[in-house]
Amino acid sequence: MEKAYKLLALQEGISNRAAKDLIDRGVVYSAGKKVSVARGELLENTKFKVEKIAPIKVIFEDEFIMAVDKPAFMTSEEVAEIKKLPLLHRLDRETSGVLLLTKDDEFRIKAVNAFKKREVQKEYLAIVEAKIVEAVEINAPILTIKKGNTAYSKISDEGRDAISHVEPLMIEGKRSKIKVRIETGRTHQIRVHLKSIGASILGDTEYGGRPYKRLMLHASKIMLLGYIFQTKEPEDFIKFSV
Repeated sequence: MEKAYKLLALQEGISNRAAKDLIDRGVVYSAGKKVSVARGELLENTKFKVEKIAPIKVIFEDEFIMAVDKPAFMTSEEVAEIKKLPLLHRLDRETSGVLLLTKDDEFRIKAVNAFKKREVQKEYLAIVEAKIVEAVEINAPILTIKKGNTAYSKISDEGRDAISHVEPLMIEGKRSKIKVRIETGRTHQIRVHLKSIGASILGDTEYGGRPYKRLMLHASKIMLLGYIFQTKEPEDFIKFSV
C-alpha cells in the first residue's frame, strides 16, 4: 500500500506536490471512481485516469473589463493570476462559467457599487437531484462560517438576507435541469438554497448531493452596467445522465 498522490506522481512522472494538487482539484479517477483523499493509501498497482482541465476562454474584452468562461476545477484566483487582472467576483473551484476581471480602476469602483446595490443580474444553470416542476422563490437568510481557507454556509435567522429564483428547464428521471437567478451573492448561496428545498446539486457532496464527476453548477449569464456576458451551455449539461 502507498499514498495515492505518490502513486499518481510515479505514474504521471510529476512531482508529489503536483500529484496532490490534481487529486485535490477532483480530476483524478481510479476504477471509475474519483480519488478524493490524496493521502489515502491504495494498492501499488493502482492505475489512474486524469481528466484534463479545459482552457480559459475569453468571451469579451475591452479597455474596462474582461469576461472569461472559467473551466471547472480551476480557482478564480488562478484565472486572475494567469490573466494578470484583478477579479471583480468569484466562482467556486468546480463551478464553471462567466467570470469577470477588471482593467480600469474607475470602472472597477462603479462595478463594485453595482454589486452592492443589487444592480447586477446573475443567472446559473444547475442539475439537481429532485423533480422541479414549477418556478419557486427562495428567500432565506444565509450564515457563513469561515475557518482558514474553507467556508460553510447554512440557513439561519442570524445570517444575511439571500434571495434566489428557481425556474425548471427540463426533467429527466429523478433529476432536473434548472435556471437560478440570484438577487444577492452570499457564499454558496445557490448550493445552500437548493439544499433547503430538497434539491441538492448533483456532485455537491458538501451540501447533500451525490458524488459525481463535478459540481453541476454553471454561471451562464451576467448583466452589469449595460454589458451582457453569456456562455454556451457546457456539454455535460446538455446531456446529463440519470
